Amino acid sequence: MKVWTQLLLSAAVLAGSAAVAVRFVPGADQVLLNAGLPRGLISILEPAAEGEAKAATALQGVQGQSAQAGQARRGAAAVLVTTAAVATGIVNDKLEAIGDGQAIKSVTVMPAVAGALASVEIASGAKVEAGTIVARLDDASEKIAVSSAKLALAAAEEKAARYKGLQSVTRVERDDALRAVDEAKLALETAELNLQRRLITAPISGIAGIVAVNPGDNVTTQTQVVALDDRSEILVDFWVPERFASAIAVGAPIDASAIARPGKPYAGVVEAIDSRIDAASRTIRVRARIPNADDELRAGMSFTVSMKFAGETYPAVDPLSVQWDSKGSYVWRLNKDKAERVSVRIVQRNPENVLVEGALNAGEPVISEGMQRVRPGVQLTVAGAKPVGQP
Repeated sequence: MKVWTQLLLSAAVLAGSAAVAVRFVPGADQVLLNAGLPRGLISILEPAAEGEAKAATALQGVQGQSAQAGQARRGAAAVLVTTAAVATGIVNDKLEAIGDGQAIKSVTVMPAVAGALASVEIASGAKVEAGTIVARLDDASEKIAVSSAKLALAAAEEKAARYKGLQSVTRVERDDALRAVDEAKLALETAELNLQRRLITAPISGIAGIVAVNPGDNVTTQTQVVALDDRSEILVDFWVPERFASAIAVGAPIDASAIARPGKPYAGVVEAIDSRIDAASRTIRVRARIPNADDELRAGMSFTVSMKFAGETYPAVDPLSVQWDSKGSYVWRLNKDKAERVSVRIVQRNPENVLVEGALNAGEPVISEGMQRVRPGVQLTVAGAKPVGQP
């Protein structure tokens, strides 16, 4: 850069600085005179400084008016929101569970004693009554024992009768004869019991399953001959969450449907409730009884069981209404065109609404859209209200 250019720039800077000093620093003109600056030049700088000050003041005024106008516009413009009326919802009003069915009475028939199977008296699938002979074991030796016991009893009774009419028989001999009669009777009862045990009978009335043995088989007391099911009624065991434990009572109605027979309901009642809650699953076992007069149901079927309860009622709000911050969840309630914060606790989330616990009443408007600029006390304009759960 050339020297004369540098000099001109320096002079301009000095002139500007002098003008500012003359305008804003009291007594600056006298200082410049003492420094040797001509009075004429100082008089030229004073109007320039005054012009610059007036321009700055004007600019500040314009900016202030613009800010005031912006503030006025912001204060006058209310926040546009959409509201949804608070509805009500019910929880814990219905229970559905999966259970397994069993016959009201079910017995696996097994022999009381071991032996060779002589005959089978029933067919698979037959309906039998209690006391019906299911099968017979070989009983030849037991029949002989019964006959022998009868002869021994007859001899003992004859001897006792003879001693009773004799005067030469001592009292001790007479008592021994009577005792022999009693022992012979016990021996006969034992022989008849052993003979009776060779018959395998049905302990209950029911439908026979598949007979698992054949004549000639050697069976023991652990051999399963046949299963009998009394399926005039079906018992269904199912597990219920512990929150329903106090709501279920014996005799309460239930609706059940067999998974194998969808679409056909069966009505029943609660038969029994377990005495304790399972600590691992936090559930309690419940047993229901379903009539099966048409014999459509079988033991071992799976059932869907449903029950209805009074339930608990809570306010329901639009899912978009629920907000969160460091203090927890909350909603904005519309109160005379102003926003009011209401703290809530979420009870249950549904696709169409959220059930909450809080100081809300049915029908109150709750903000569902436009919450970004909502603050307590801010003026609001409602664009439109919509029912909870509708887009």
